[in-house]
Amino acid sequence: MKQDAKATGATAGPASHSRLLRPGETCHSIRHASRMRLLVDAEDYFAAVRAAIVRAQRSVTIVGWDIDSRVKLVPGGAGDGYPDALGELLAAVVAARPALRVRILAWDFAMLYAFEREWLPAYKLDWRSGGRLKFRLDGQHPPGASHHQKVVVVDERLAFVGGIDLTRSRWDTRAHAPCEPRRCNGLRQPYGPVHDVQAMFDGDAARIVSVLAQERWVLANAAARHAPAHRTTAGNAAGPCAQDAADPWPPGFAADIEDVWLGIALTAAPHAGHAGCQHIRALYRAAIGSARKTIYIENQYFTSSTIGDALAQRLVQPDAPAVAAVLPRRQTGWLQSATMGTLRARLYQRLREADRQDRLRFYAPWAAGLGNAFINVHSKLMTVDDELLVIGSANLNNRSMVLDTECNIALEAAGDERVRAVIAAVRNGLLAEHLGAQRSQVERAFAQFDGDIHRVVASFSEGERSLRMLEPRVSPALDQWVPESAVVDPERPAVPDEVVREFVPGSGGRSITARLLVLGLCALLATAMALAWHYTPLARFVSLARIGEAARSLAAAPFGSLLVIGAYALAAVASVPVTVLIVCAGLLFGAFAGSLYALSGSLLAALVTYAIGRWAGRDAVRRHAGSRLDRLSKRLARQGIAAVVVLRVVPLAPFSLVNLAAGASHIAPGDYLLGTLIGMTPGIVLGTLFAHQLAAAVRHPGPATIALLAAIGALLVGLALALQRLLGPRE
Repeated sequence: MKQDAKATGATAGPASHSRLLRPGETCHSIRHASRMRLLVDAEDYFAAVRAAIVRAQRSVTIVGWDIDSRVKLVPGGAGDGYPDALGELLAAVVAARPALRVRILAWDFAMLYAFEREWLPAYKLDWRSGGRLKFRLDGQHPPGASHHQKVVVVDERLAFVGGIDLTRSRWDTRAHAPCEPRRCNGLRQPYGPVHDVQAMFDGDAARIVSVLAQERWVLANAAARHAPAHRTTAGNAAGPCAQDAADPWPPGFAADIEDVWLGIALTAAPHAGHAGCQHIRALYRAAIGSARKTIYIENQYFTSSTIGDALAQRLVQPDAPAVAAVLPRRQTGWLQSATMGTLRARLYQRLREADRQDRLRFYAPWAAGLGNAFINVHSKLMTVDDELLVIGSANLNNRSMVLDTECNIALEAAGDERVRAVIAAVRNGLLAEHLGAQRSQVERAFAQFDGDIHRVVASFSEGERSLRMLEPRVSPALDQWVPESAVVDPERPAVPDEVVREFVPGSGGRSITARLLVLGLCALLATAMALAWHYTPLARFVSLARIGEAARSLAAAPFGSLLVIGAYALAAVASVPVTVLIVCAGLLFGAFAGSLYALSGSLLAALVTYAIGRWAGRDAVRRHAGSRLDRLSKRLARQGIAAVVVLRVVPLAPFSLVNLAAGASHIAPGDYLLGTLIGMTPGIVLGTLFAHQLAAAVRHPGPATIALLAAIGALLVGLALALQRLLGPRE
């Protein structure tokens, strides 16, 4: 969505009465909505968005962190005559309405998420729609950032904004039953209970969200074509769909409130000439500072240093409000538990030290039948007193406050008792869900305990659903290993890319054309070689056997082994993928010698690029990141081996980039090389063994060689799946 901090086209309305919503500061603009409803959990949201898509006449725009065309919005069937799967539904609706256009924009995710994402959804969707259904990947953000908004707009008249992506592992009912057969990805991939929320609204507020989504689409399309984006603004955008068109508001979903004003708040980092905006961070800070009695929070993460500062400042005051935060009991996956979980525990301890009146509680939702498991919280919501409701995609972590693209909506009472009642009803309804009670019971408890939310929660602690106290803890060893939030939960673009830009000339946009030209020439050269191989005698003179013989002859020559290792290291330093080099080593030299060459060459390349980063990058990185990175690198110096092992096992960045960044830090060379050795050895051994066995199976096919090859392949696949499970589903 739009990345400029300046608000455009804000309409007259309650801005003069608002204490918290200030266009250009805490929100992009304030817009009128004829109707608004909170959709709690994906059963309601998926059903509502499907009904709206089926009613669409003019346009459907979907913007998401992740989108899966295979997801069934209504498990068991909606009974509307359209296919169940999202992709087939969209294709069928487009086919039935020649005037309808569908645009889908999803984050151009890092390869770290490749196991979790649907592959090639664009080709699955575009080809069957005659160009009226378009899918694009959005990579228009700084290094290390992500496109994190979750938005659907229908006919420019109805918008959905919140925390729920149209993807796998999101659907659940408000019951969050321990055994729910419909809560399943495919036939045999059940997942646990998950809680989330999404807002639905129409009117001018929906139109502005449509304009912002359109701007993001134009930006992504221009980047794909390497052309300048012709940007629109909310002030000069096309008007809303004709009022005589069919109302896309889904039947059966009555509005919670009508005739209200909504603030549209965004986060985006400065990128590609566009100014950034941090409306959401400013709104949270202002809201927390204004709180008088109760702050109620639901969020997937709780690590933001800015939000921590605001809460700590409020908690030390004599009139501190009660703060109730409903969070996941643990972060999903080992890696997030070890990193984001540690940061959450640190922030919690800091807040407890500031909490002089014992006003802060963290809670995790629990249900009988789950045992030690809990309901996963994925929502991003906050209410302050009965004055403000915030819903959207932004987590309470640093990256959602500054780095990622986010979209929230805010409803402020501003003296309107109708709005105060709705905000209270939203909070009490969510508490009722978590506590296994009726909303009326929660309301009576608030009256009984004079509005003390913690006493309200405690009064329902004996039921089959409850909010259990959560006191995040972390072991001292893990606390020492996990770095500062500057890297794990950053507030700025990824530092390694800055290191590269410092000493690799032309690593910016100007070199993209040259690199594309080189890639094109390489592709043409590869095509020419393939034709020559097929139609000329070249194949008789150049074969894998001859190349292998030449390589082994070179290795057998005096100092030949050193030459092979040097050539391998040179290729790795030149950013030839180490996976390709490992496979080549196994094919040419066999499993044992190939492993030794690959490991020696990788260590030499790692040492060379580490030295380059240490020599040329240390001062540059400090200049960009300041003392925070200096503190981080000192911590890594104490636990450097573990950090490097994780980076080698979980390749968060290219091999050379990791080496350069490590050189610019305080990691000791010995720890760095030992961590590289431990982290890379299993993959190198398996890779060379697989390559060698593959060559053997081709040359001498037989039951034994084929079986061994299959076993190695199965082991590699198993390791990949284990890694996926350890990483767990994200965001």
